[in-house]
Amino acid sequence: GEIMALGRSFEEVLQKGLRMLQIGLHGFVANEKVSFDFAPTHGKNAISRDDEEHKKALEQAIKVPTPKRIVAIAAALQMGMTTQRINELSGIDEWFLMKLKNIIEMEKTLEKTSLTKISHDVLLQAKKYGFSDKQISTLTKSKESDVRALRKKTKVLPVMKQIDTLAAEFPANTNYLYATYHGTKNDTGTINSKNPKDKNKKKQPKKVVVLGGGAYAIGTSVEFDWCSVTAVQTLKKMGYETIMVNYNPETVSTDYDMCDKLYFDELSLERILDIVEAEKPIGVVISTGGQVANNLAMKLHNAGVKILGTTPENIDMAEDRHKFSALLDTLEIDQPQWKELKSLESIETFAEKVGYPLLVRPSYVLSGAAMSVARNKEELEDYLTKATNISTDGGDGKTASSVVVSKFEVGAKEIEIDAVAHKGEIVIYAISEHIENAGVHSGDATIVLPPQKLYFETIKRIKNISKAIAKNLNISGPFNMQFLAKNNDVKVIECNLRASRSFPFASKVTGYNFIEIATYSMMNNPHIEELKKVKYVTLDLEHVGVKAPQFSFSRLKGADPVLGVEMASTGEVACFGDDMYEALLKAMISTGFVIPKKNILLSIGRIEDKVAFLPAAQQLVEQGFNLFATEGTSQFLAENGLTSTTLYKARDKKTPNILDAISGKKVDLVIDIPKSYSHDEVTDGYLIRRRAIDSNIPLITNVQVAKAITEALRRYTQDTLQIKPWSGY
Repeated sequence: GEIMALGRSFEEVLQKGLRMLQIGLHGFVANEKVSFDFAPTHGKNAISRDDEEHKKALEQAIKVPTPKRIVAIAAALQMGMTTQRINELSGIDEWFLMKLKNIIEMEKTLEKTSLTKISHDVLLQAKKYGFSDKQISTLTKSKESDVRALRKKTKVLPVMKQIDTLAAEFPANTNYLYATYHGTKNDTGTINSKNPKDKNKKKQPKKVVVLGGGAYAIGTSVEFDWCSVTAVQTLKKMGYETIMVNYNPETVSTDYDMCDKLYFDELSLERILDIVEAEKPIGVVISTGGQVANNLAMKLHNAGVKILGTTPENIDMAEDRHKFSALLDTLEIDQPQWKELKSLESIETFAEKVGYPLLVRPSYVLSGAAMSVARNKEELEDYLTKATNISTDGGDGKTASSVVVSKFEVGAKEIEIDAVAHKGEIVIYAISEHIENAGVHSGDATIVLPPQKLYFETIKRIKNISKAIAKNLNISGPFNMQFLAKNNDVKVIECNLRASRSFPFASKVTGYNFIEIATYSMMNNPHIEELKKVKYVTLDLEHVGVKAPQFSFSRLKGADPVLGVEMASTGEVACFGDDMYEALLKAMISTGFVIPKKNILLSIGRIEDKVAFLPAAQQLVEQGFNLFATEGTSQFLAENGLTSTTLYKARDKKTPNILDAISGKKVDLVIDIPKSYSHDEVTDGYLIRRRAIDSNIPLITNVQVAKAITEALRRYTQDTLQIKPWSGY
């Protein structure tokens, strides 16, 4: 993804831009919690800052361009390395380096003073250099809210400036704005309200601010742009003046003709408060911008900003694991067993009680970052060292190193519900199922809507649980819940009181615009009462939609193309069909899957998976495919009356070797289901998977998907897949 920062000095936009990346940086400096591995300054492998080894590590980090280079430059300037030396190492022009040095000089000035002694001029200059209130509070050892109060008292305030879209030939009357400290007056007074419903110029319409989704990254992408743009369009229909805040140049939400005013600026507490104070809207919509916007719920609420839709306290109730878990217990709703623990002993005691495998994650985690499944004690210890380093302070004084450990349910189905409620009553819902069993991140799963393989009883329970939670959290607006189901036992994994990444998919498969309905609900518009009376058909559709993930493993040199609880896909496609298999095959072809012609390679690790795939393997043989297999799989097939050509392991020097078969394009499809137990097997499997990706041969690494694809190949060929327009379904 990418971001764009606007301002009136290089220092200002650079610091803004680093914050916009949403990777935990507060700017060029004052990143107290960010540690980079090129030169640790604390912890057991610490190197003193004056050490020659530290200097060498920094020079290397500046010389070799990586995403971390900018942080290394900051560290080098702090140590006193000259701009000439950094220029020699990096080739970065000294003009830029001198500007970066200005930020370092200001950092030193701020560190020497306290908030009570800081002068008006220093504070203003710091803001012109792009320092956030958070950075200033860190450097002056004070609170962020105190910095804001001091700025307001001493009149160090940002001005809202227009971008001149007419190249100074005519007076610009654009609604395209950004905040800066280089200026004395706002340009916002010159903008006319463009709402066509506003016939009477004296009576200005009420304003609503909508927060966008920020930078695209794995886990947050164009789905939230679709949601925020739809919300803005619906608000316009209702006659409100719409104000959009986002900073991603790739999005539709940052086209300034989409809304009445566009603030191309940070989605931070400080900046949203500046915009709210300048515009005085009736409220802010945070539930269409993904987790970035949702994280501001309590902070904005505590600062006195009206959040539209579900109340921030209830959003917090769903986001905070302890509160949400307690709510589920009160409602007698089942959930996987879990505990938040801080020591290895307590985690191992929990493991003995509930049994492996366990799902381990840091307490504060976004979209599956640093989540892992531990299948035994050794894996658990491996993951804990990784996970506990990542968890940062969630803003309410929790220690950095607490870990949430939950029982991982093997062989359970994962099911999602996307819904809209109004004052605790569900208006519309769509239930979808994952083809893969639980254990694959919902962003990487292949999703079927409406569900094809669920028991009627399971669907009923999911509806009842969703109704109870919507009522108890008094939801007004969009929400998404994820469930585990095994033999009609339904457990709740999580509940997000915001639009999820599958809202556009649900809207397009069912033909009902979920976000439009959610916007009427959040605004408590009278039209919502009409929408409540509609009978929405989302379960019994004549067609099926399948959403399949798009991966970029071929671009990520050396990455293991296997699915797990951490999200890895960089995009998605969806296709329709008269049944699940037609939709699945179309969707797979859309992501680059090529229908195999004659040879298929099987490498299946666990005996359970071998048994599960056996009927599918028989089907492939009946269809005339030749099977190639690794030794273990080949032996299993032979024991069950199926012939296959044995290929030797990647690292055996025997022929025919599996890697040669893949490189030589002797096979058209690789089905490699990892065992993920012993490290030795992992490396062999990894070599097979990686070689398949690098040789551009379709690869399937999940047994449920492999079985579904086999059935799809039995029913359809490329020629029998129907091509119909969307309106044809």
